[in-house]
Amino acid sequence: MSTLLSILPLAAANPIVHVNAALNALAAVLLVLGYVLIKQRKEVAHKRVMLTAFAVSSAFLVCYLYYHYQVQHVKFTAEGPVRYVYYGILLSHVLLALSVPPLALTTIYFGHKALACNSPQSDESCSPEERATRGQYRIEHRRIARITFPVWLYVSVTGVLVYVMLYHLWPPAGL
Repeated sequence: MSTLLSILPLAAANPIVHVNAALNALAAVLLVLGYVLIKQRKEVAHKRVMLTAFAVSSAFLVCYLYYHYQVQHVKFTAEGPVRYVYYGILLSHVLLALSVPPLALTTIYFGHKALACNSPQSDESCSPEERATRGQYRIEHRRIARITFPVWLYVSVTGVLVYVMLYHLWPPAGL
């Protein structure tokens, strides 16, 4: 019976909130995997995983905007200190989430430019100057990725945390 009660909020809430949480969780997993891959110097696999993380986060953004366009605001129902914790997490999540698209796009741009001549076929066509420029793009990619990665990961994880707090720990009345 308690298992059934724990599932009820899932059935009652708009299905998009569960999709959003799953997309945020998947983005977080992909970000960590991409980090592990680059530490292992597996650049091509890192690139694929990070582009997938960007696609998943983009899908989340589309679903999130659609949901908030269609559904009225859901209120957090808990009282007391947990309310301040929830709104603190939500505020930091929303403010940092605004920075993720430009940070991620900038990081992707520099990463793409750094690998532009990185295949066996194109490396022969790269001049020494182009290879040096590619090195500068790699430096910029690393520099901005050191900011992008923790911000993006924080936003993905806190997105799931907000979902759990709002829909499972303290679900709104009527759900």
